[in-house]
Amino acid sequence: MKKLSAAALFAALAVTGCVSDEAKERRAAREGNPAPCPNIVVLNEASRFIEFDGDQTIDNVAYSGEVVNVTSTCRYFEDEPIDAGLTIDLAFGKGPKGEPGKQSFTYFVAVTRKDSEVIAKTEFPIEVSFGDNAVETARADIDKIIIPRANETISGVNFEIIIGFSVTPQQAIFNRSGKSLKFPNLK
Repeated sequence: MKKLSAAALFAALAVTGCVSDEAKERRAAREGNPAPCPNIVVLNEASRFIEFDGDQTIDNVAYSGEVVNVTSTCRYFEDEPIDAGLTIDLAFGKGPKGEPGKQSFTYFVAVTRKDSEVIAKTEFPIEVSFGDNAVETARADIDKIIIPRANETISGVNFEIIIGFSVTPQQAIFNRSGKSLKFPNLK
């Protein structure tokens, strides 16, 4: 397990593919919590990416990725911070211009006050091995996101957890344009 932290406001534990017994116990405790969790937002312009090798045509697709599903848990009581966790399902594709082997991609998790400023943002690399298959899936577990609260009257609905790929400005423009090809239909 590898711990990553960005300031005292945000602590994240990223594990790809496995979760420790301690993490499973924390997650089970959070799932039983009746308090409202922060809203989960997959940022539309960063929910997928397509890397082109040349012009923006289907024949020039090197790699693609998409956030497929996100589930979350959280727990807090009295004036303690919110202890949240995420499981992010991702899908990746290798197009005609992609090479077999390992490729590294990056996604981010940010915590914001609802419709307001970013409290913290952390980027996470994820490696994908492309063999004979052009499509690969991955699961990322972020087991520990700590969100401080000013007092016990501040609930999880006052915060958002935003997820997306770390896309280039050109990829964001492409996604916003509506021309983005919906993965995995890249045939």
